[in-house]
Amino acid sequence: MRRWRRHLSAPDPARRHPHRGVRPLPAAAVSVLATALAVALTGACSPATPALRTEGAPPPAPRTPQWTASWGAAMQQATDDTDNADSADGTDNWSREGFRDETLRQVIRLSVGGPSLRLRFSNAYGTRPLHLAGATVARSDGAAKARPDTLRTLTFDHARSVTVPTGRSTVTDPVALPTANLEKLTVTLRFTTPTGPATMHRFTTATTYRAPGDRSHSLATDAFDQRASHAWYYLTAAEVGGTTAGSPSSLMVFGDSLMDGVGTSPGTDDRFSDKLVERLIATGRPKGLTNAGLAGDQLLHDSPCFGEKGTDRFVRELQSRARLRTVFVHLGANDLSLLRDGDACGRDRAPATARRLIDGHRALIREAHARGIKAIGVTIPPLTGAVFPFITPAGDTVRRQLNDWIRTSHSYDGVLDADRALTDPQHPDRIRPGYVSQDGLHPSDAGYLAMASAVDLSTL
Repeated sequence: MRRWRRHLSAPDPARRHPHRGVRPLPAAAVSVLATALAVALTGACSPATPALRTEGAPPPAPRTPQWTASWGAAMQQATDDTDNADSADGTDNWSREGFRDETLRQVIRLSVGGPSLRLRFSNAYGTRPLHLAGATVARSDGAAKARPDTLRTLTFDHARSVTVPTGRSTVTDPVALPTANLEKLTVTLRFTTPTGPATMHRFTTATTYRAPGDRSHSLATDAFDQRASHAWYYLTAAEVGGTTAGSPSSLMVFGDSLMDGVGTSPGTDDRFSDKLVERLIATGRPKGLTNAGLAGDQLLHDSPCFGEKGTDRFVRELQSRARLRTVFVHLGANDLSLLRDGDACGRDRAPATARRLIDGHRALIREAHARGIKAIGVTIPPLTGAVFPFITPAGDTVRRQLNDWIRTSHSYDGVLDADRALTDPQHPDRIRPGYVSQDGLHPSDAGYLAMASAVDLSTL
């Protein structure tokens, strides 16, 4: 580039030596050169014409949005609260009965915003095709309220309704609704025919609302009745659009109730994943983040109450999260839990050994690496301080062995040592008092903040 500029700026020999016999060109030649120069300059400043492309080559592809996963939830089969009485949160669980002529409004909080939005819905565990007669999205104005002038009708391949076959999912068309980091949205679904048992996510800190009839375009909370649920139904992901260069990558947390956020205060967005994304935004490195935690989930065994084992559902979660680059993995605690007499949730479960758990983790790491995704292992905090019997001394020995492997084997690309971040130095078999919730097992809001603060952001 510098040599080219020097060439262009070199002085004209005729100006330096006007008497060296340089003859002026004839007028006709000057005219021809001027025309040629004009054509050359015009071509250099204009877009290439089709004639300059190889004959038969396709035209350049139009620019399309690059989607980033900004919110997500793991789905599971319908379940009764009576299946797991210890974990019932005192609100209605509507999954067994499903929905009929009514409207469902759910509230979610994005991790990162963008100029456009699309949503994903799942009928993975339905017993019949799911008919969505209509759907809307809007900025949340608190509780079930939607902010005026932001409500948008969602479409599916340009239609306002869609039928999702059993075992399948669907995605909306992009909708022009600019969103900001950490913004809350209301997502409203209209049902006109019975859904049967609902695909759902059981334990959340958010509140979901329902109302009879069509309230999909209502803005006020009083349009919905007082029945509430702390669960999400059918809604599995929210993605924000942007340009390829400007779209952030995304993270995912995967595992059991520690990732799901059991123990946090309702409506506070104080889960580990919430605190981590807030920290990323505060340090000027925002990333999308989805939560694929599932309370009660086991690494090695399916459960009729808590869903498929981690080794089975992991691949689906990896494949369904847009621009996923890093995943946190915390699993194995429920494989070590006590089986009580008559416990239908853990039937047919073989005893977990350190070797079997390590082999399960190795399988997850292989799946992540095969897709170019970093895997960060999360150690298991103490389990013996629960207010109800949860683990035997032998089980706690296996927990410590698994933690040692996560820390020292270098199989994971990084380690979040939740055990060390949460353990009480005075009582190594318990979580420290300020970091534990009322059940003595799960972290409190402060405990989840301590976990997020212990993440080495350079590993992401």
